[in-house]
Amino acid sequence: MRKGQHGITLIGFLFVLAIAGLFAYVGMRLFPVYSEWYSVSSAMKGLAKEPGIANMAPDQIRTLFDRRLYTSYVESVKPNNVRITTQGGPQIHVKYEVRRPLFGNLDFIATFERVERLSGS
Repeated sequence: MRKGQHGITLIGFLFVLAIAGLFAYVGMRLFPVYSEWYSVSSAMKGLAKEPGIANMAPDQIRTLFDRRLYTSYVESVKPNNVRITTQGGPQIHVKYEVRRPLFGNLDFIATFERVERLSGS
């Protein structure tokens, strides 16, 4: 009695490998952008918990925020992407986009926006 063979052929394996490689490549291109966004969000949360932050001038708040971004190696957030308002209590608003090449002439654009109230307990 003969048993049939089971498994994947070489062509099928190469196809699965190509699909997995494509997903891995896209993930490697996207991960730094989202990692940087996580650093921006963490800096904003930390700034909101800074003691006495609610009583500081907007320039002082911006300086503290810029220092946090610098130590986290954030390069995508430019000074014109950060807005600090004092109406209704101080808050920081960060809105920026990142455009990076994916492959060939195909790019991806990621847009990020976050508002954090600065209570400074």
